[in-house]
Amino acid sequence: MSALFSPLVLRSLTLRNRVGVSPMCQYSSEHGFATDWHLVHLGAFATGGAGLVISEAAAVTPEGRISPHDLGIWDDAHIPMLQRITAFCRAQGAVMGIQLAHAGRKASARRPWEPPAGAVPVADGGWDNVVAPSALPFSPRFVVPQALTLDGIAQVIAAFRAATRRAHEAGFQVVELHAAHGYLLHEFLSPIANQRTDHYGGSFENRTRLLLEVTDAVRAVWPADLPVIVRISATDWAEGGWTIEESVELATRLQARGVDLIDCSSGGLAAHQQITPAPGYQVPFARRIREEAGIPTAAVGLITDAVQAEQVVADGSADMVFMARELLRNPRWPLLAAHTLGATITWPPQYDRARVR
Repeated sequence: MSALFSPLVLRSLTLRNRVGVSPMCQYSSEHGFATDWHLVHLGAFATGGAGLVISEAAAVTPEGRISPHDLGIWDDAHIPMLQRITAFCRAQGAVMGIQLAHAGRKASARRPWEPPAGAVPVADGGWDNVVAPSALPFSPRFVVPQALTLDGIAQVIAAFRAATRRAHEAGFQVVELHAAHGYLLHEFLSPIANQRTDHYGGSFENRTRLLLEVTDAVRAVWPADLPVIVRISATDWAEGGWTIEESVELATRLQARGVDLIDCSSGGLAAHQQITPAPGYQVPFARRIREEAGIPTAAVGLITDAVQAEQVVADGSADMVFMARELLRNPRWPLLAAHTLGATITWPPQYDRARVR
């Protein structure tokens, strides 16, 4: 039996397999609204056999968008199109998740295909009310952010809580909190971005406070029988930054607050990070957190091959494999991977004549 194509139970949900679709920004929204692009983009993964499909980062406030074209969930008006997307994907057998996010000091940025990289001027649709734990820009090309006040922090927590309510109304079954890749929740974790002297900065307890408070706020309004997961950067890959040891301790505390799985990525916070990517280079983070914190994990990062993905789950490195770019190249990767591994998987009847036999 294939480990990758065995079911996974998270609270009341049973995922049909352990292939997850990582959130992938599409930069194809206006004023935060999902479009037909999102329906086709996410729908392809659902028909392609993935067990869990997570939408791209959905901003909980307008100023929390990475770019002016990001998906949003700060307004009830965003719900109807999201409902259409989740209804279609769930009808194909996929479990639907949404990543809730605030971009922090990396907000108001250009889309990747629109050089030069960096901030979008206000005249071109950007904004200057960018916020962060401290008034430290990500790089000289980005806006110098405003350090959040205590009232501002309270508003961020309230925004995540309200977005969680909307996510449930929109038909999502899993909420993922984005505390990775140098965005706001990650910024509070890392001493590189967080130089506060109040009870949200300094010690490990203080730097983790905002994420834990957001987690509590989300768990309080999210149904008890549905899972919450958190994406973290397990290390900053930079001297003086967040470490894997801190990630293990954070994972332990998140589990105690009702988090069901840690999505283990890395990097993204420091422009001077030093990373040498290689196939599966982030898998050891997932394994260490799983073993030392005792919480289920998902592994990510240059996982492209069926045998490689199978090994990650089979050897106990992680409970799931989350994939991104390989699924952009082939949204039906799970269907073909199952054949390679000798696993049974249901094809959409419309595509069954193409099944490899």
